[in-house]
Amino acid sequence: MATTAAPTLAEIHEAARRLDGIARATPVYPSDALTRRCGRDVHLKAESLQRTGAFKIRGAVNTIATLSPGERAAGVVAASAGNHGQAVAWAAREAAIAAMIFMPEDAPMAKVDATKGHGAIVELAGEMFDDALAAALAYVERTGATFVHAFDDPRVIAGQGTVGLELAEQLPEEGTVVIPVGGGGLAAGIALVLSELRPRLRLVGVQAAACAPLAGREPRGFTIADGIAVKHPGELTAPILERLLDDVVVVDDERISEAIVLLLERAKLVVEGAGAAPVAALLDGSIPGDGPVCAVLAGGNIDPTLLISVMRHGLTAAGRYLVVRTRISDRPGSLLKLLELVARERGNVLAVEHHREGMELPLGETEVGLTLGTRDEEHCAALLAALDTHGYEVERLS
Repeated sequence: MATTAAPTLAEIHEAARRLDGIARATPVYPSDALTRRCGRDVHLKAESLQRTGAFKIRGAVNTIATLSPGERAAGVVAASAGNHGQAVAWAAREAAIAAMIFMPEDAPMAKVDATKGHGAIVELAGEMFDDALAAALAYVERTGATFVHAFDDPRVIAGQGTVGLELAEQLPEEGTVVIPVGGGGLAAGIALVLSELRPRLRLVGVQAAACAPLAGREPRGFTIADGIAVKHPGELTAPILERLLDDVVVVDDERISEAIVLLLERAKLVVEGAGAAPVAALLDGSIPGDGPVCAVLAGGNIDPTLLISVMRHGLTAAGRYLVVRTRISDRPGSLLKLLELVARERGNVLAVEHHREGMELPLGETEVGLTLGTRDEEHCAALLAALDTHGYEVERLS
């Protein structure tokens, strides 16, 4: 059985030996785009490229590798927002152990399907991770199955701490490491290692504004950072975080969305909301100092439908999409005249909609909605000015 003590550095090294050949030693990439944007050297620890798409494989494999024969025979159970469930399912399959995973009802289907694909039975329960956790613990009580906690277990923390061992070799002596924090297993593991091996590194945790218990905020609705939407950090992880993190900052979904878009477009990395939260904090100016900084991209398992929505929203916010509506004469050639003007201003027409019915329009007029591809906000302003100059009354839609 797991103890309630934090893992030692020696136990984290033992976890690294168990993970050798299983978990990938993920790279740290310099980011010129973020360096220019933030005015300091920015590096990205791409744990989004890890097996199963997130760091969670480290803790899951380390925990399952230490189970007794009786615990293995009983099968394993986990509660997860998605990534831990995938990791436990994968590790259990490799160890020929049955796995039951409880996930929130609104868990991204990409994570649900991947967990099932690794051979686990999945049951959806409740709105948030904590609801799924309660359902999983009730199942353990009924069946005697072996529970694998997502973060509040020293074996899990030791596994996640192997990220810290890699960072200790990949980073300079001084600087800042920015880590997403949900239940705290990853941040606790990294902090335990770096506080000993790189004590001059500053450690900053990041939480989503909609669920930031370490910052004293009660959960208040949806966040695209579902992987860190945990109401309470663990009883084991919380004291570690309180002792070893230098700061905890909060970012909203708007900045997280911007970070996802930037990482995809400029770094060519697909990163989910929780994984992008450290970059969001950099974009928000929440990380003090001007020295080198490394953002830990904890996972890349973003649901494709959410990614499409985030990309459209992010591109619109950056002036890459322009959505407008105006009125034109309902006569042949009027729409062509409008579109030719847009073309002269180098706007790319992505969609055209006519609205006639259900609106108060003068007889002989029609409303036209345009979705345009643009270069940037300056290009949007020039296009809007040209439409105004040619007599079109234009409403820009957010």
